[in-house]
Order: sequence, then C-alpha cells, then structure tokens
Amino acid sequence: MLFQVLSSIGVDYKYGGSSYSTGFDCSGLVAHVYRAGYGITLPRNTLGQSQAGRPVSREELQPGDLVFYNTLNHPFSHVGIYLGDGRFIHAPKTGSAVRIENLKNAYWAKRWNGARRIAIRM
Repeated sequence: MLFQVLSSIGVDYKYGGSSYSTGFDCSGLVAHVYRAGYGITLPRNTLGQSQAGRPVSREELQPGDLVFYNTLNHPFSHVGIYLGDGRFIHAPKTGSAVRIENLKNAYWAKRWNGARRIAIRM
C-alpha cells in the first residue's frame, strides 16, 4: 500500500476522480489505494468510508488508518490516509494535488471527525 499512496503525491485533484490518469478526489484516492494495495473494495464516498472498518482514536492511529474531517460544514466530508508521525495524505481540493499534511495543523485539528481502521488480510 505504501507504494500506491506515495506514488500518488502530486497527482491533480479531480472531483469524482479515482485513478492516476483521471486525478483523484479524496475518497477516490482512498478507494484506489486500498483496491490496488490490498484488493479491498471500499465505498466510493466519504460517508460510506466513514462506516467501514472500526473506529480508532487519534492516540491509536496506525499507518493506513482512514482519517476524517468536516470540511464542508457536514461531518465526514473529507478523508485521508494516516502515514504515521502525525502525517496524512489526501487529495485536498480543486486546483491542488495530492499531498501530505500534519494532523496538528490548526485547520485540520479543528475539523477532526475521527478515524477508522480497515481490517487487512495478508
């Protein structure tokens, strides 16, 4: 999974996008990484992804966990993938590209909605 997630850095944001060639929106990036990295099909939208797996606290975060934010004045409107060391990767918005952010950044900290862990079978 690490390869899929890191190789997406710099790919343009595209609403509804779910591939390197079309670009990614936030939930498209997450769905693509889990499908390509683990063969796991996740729901294609943030609300569906927010109901997958099991909830984990900020203190329990592990790389690969999904992190959720309220960015559009409704819960679970944005999702990223936790990388470790307080960082996550996401597809932010139109005009931007996939990038890494810090969970403690004031913008993200005040919009935190929770995290989910997806069971991975090896």
